Amino acid sequence: MYALYIGNKNYSSWSLRPWALMRELGIAFEERSLRFGDAPSWESYRSICPSGKVPCLIDGERTVWDSLSIAEYLAEQHHTVWPQAASARAWARSAAAEMHSGFTELRDRCSMSCGVRARLKEFPPALEREIARLGASWNEGLRRFGGPFLAGRAFTAVDSFYAPVAFRIQTYGLSLDGACTAYVERLLALPSMREWYAAGLAETWRDPPHEVEIEQMATITEDLRAK
Repeated sequence: MYALYIGNKNYSSWSLRPWALMRELGIAFEERSLRFGDAPSWESYRSICPSGKVPCLIDGERTVWDSLSIAEYLAEQHHTVWPQAASARAWARSAAAEMHSGFTELRDRCSMSCGVRARLKEFPPALEREIARLGASWNEGLRRFGGPFLAGRAFTAVDSFYAPVAFRIQTYGLSLDGACTAYVERLLALPSMREWYAAGLAETWRDPPHEVEIEQMATITEDLRAK
């Protein structure tokens, strides 16, 4: 069985990608969690994962790190990871890669914290452009491939790469058009997303760097996490 190393569910957007993908596709794995701020655990983790970052997938003697690499590795063994149609598959890979390497303003200004609700202190033009690009990309996929997911009827890797964005939109109350808002609601309603969200709310550990980052960018209006 696969083993998947992940970070805290409240904060770790990168971990969510392969976790949600494997959950939704019914790919069995053993979850191994690391807590942000627990230095000894992370030091020993470097002997497992060369990058020292999460997520990391272990398959027997094979170690696969980075969420995009994990998706591609899984695709070699599970045909449902990417869409079957070549045109949809090409688009999905491009959209996932764009999320993986881009949207830096969205990532930096809207740090993931599933359990809080917050209002951004500033909404600069760079963030407006990224939100507009996000909406354009989602609408293109939904229109071209018929929905309800980005590349067609089935949840695939491209949706898992935007799953953390759905939590960010919920946390910061970001505005999108009707089709994109409905897509966010579909993602948040998935069994994997509900499970991840519930676990994130139940976490009592607070990672100071993440907390400071959020408070620098936004005013927290509600904290739903366990005390």
